[in-house]
Amino acid sequence: SDLFARLFTGKNPSPLSLSWAHPPPTMTGEAVNPKAYPLADAQLTITILDLVQQAANYKQLKKGANEATKTLNRGIAEFIVMAADTEPLEILLHLPLLAEDKNVPYVFVPSKQALGRACGVTRPVIACSVTSNEGSQLKSQIQQLKDAIEKLMI
Repeated sequence: SDLFARLFTGKNPSPLSLSWAHPPPTMTGEAVNPKAYPLADAQLTITILDLVQQAANYKQLKKGANEATKTLNRGIAEFIVMAADTEPLEILLHLPLLAEDKNVPYVFVPSKQALGRACGVTRPVIACSVTSNEGSQLKSQIQQLKDAIEKLMI
C-alpha cells in the first residue's frame, strides 16, 4: 500500500521507475461517473498505465485532450486513454464520439493522477493517445491491449 500511496498521491521520486500497484476500481472512494464507459478494472488499468509509460519512453504518446483529438483527426492514434475522475467529465466526452467515428478503441482509467504519472509528468493528465509508429517495438503489446479494450466494449 506504500507503493499505492506513492502512485496516487504524487510522492513518487522518479516517474520512470514505476512498478504498478494494484489500484482499487475507484481511487478515492466516490462513485465513478457512469458516463465513463468502458472503465478498465484494476488489472487492466495496470496493464494500460504500464504501456502508456513505455509509449512515453518511445515518444509514442500525446498527452492531453487537445493533443489526443489531433491524433484522432490525423489518423495516427492506436488507442485513447481517459481519466474517469475528470471534473467535469464532459470536457473529454467528445473523444469517445470521435474515436468511434475513426474506429479507434478507447478506455477510461480511474485516476487522472495515476495517468499523469504514467505519462511521465508531475501534473494530472485527463486524456492521452498512444500513437502508431512504423517498426515500433511496442506493436505487439499495443495490439494485445487494443484487443483487450475492444473486449470491454462488447
